[in-house]
Amino acid sequence: MAESHGGAKVGETKGGEAKGTASAHTEADGGHGFPPFSKETFPSQIVSLVIAFVALYVIVSRVALPKVGGVIDARQKSIDGDLAEAQRLKDESEAAMKAYESELATARSRAQAIGAETREKLAASSDAERKALEDSLAAKLAAAEKSIATTRATAMSNVRGIAADAASAIVQQLTGKAPTAKTVQAAVDASLKGTA
Repeated sequence: MAESHGGAKVGETKGGEAKGTASAHTEADGGHGFPPFSKETFPSQIVSLVIAFVALYVIVSRVALPKVGGVIDARQKSIDGDLAEAQRLKDESEAAMKAYESELATARSRAQAIGAETREKLAASSDAERKALEDSLAAKLAAAEKSIATTRATAMSNVRGIAADAASAIVQQLTGKAPTAKTVQAAVDASLKGTA
């Protein structure tokens, strides 16, 4: 061991504690400091750094980037395919919607035409039935009026005869003489014309 000064060994304090480690390392290294920061090792460190970056660049550019580029290209192709499929489906749905709207418009126009035709047929049928009913009623009315006129004429002729017989009997009862048929008939006709 080293000689002691005043009973203590070199590197120890009087209490037996070790001196600072920095001074011990400096003495062991010859006082040059931390090697990566040493000026003498800068050129070799720069060469090592350049070699490491070149190797990393070559590995990344030749191995990693093509793989990443392939993944990106595959993803882009997948996206483009999905977009093309979506556009195709959109175009198909728009075409189907236009066809549906066209068919719907055609069906509506057909329904309106059928409705108009049905209304016209019903109106014509109704008019024909109404006309037939009016004609039937007019015929029945004419027949009824004719029947009434015939019945009235028959009744009037009977009334003349009855009235003439009654008038003749009354005059005979009152006067005791039978009037002539011509006189009775003239009196009955004059009386009926006044009431008609």
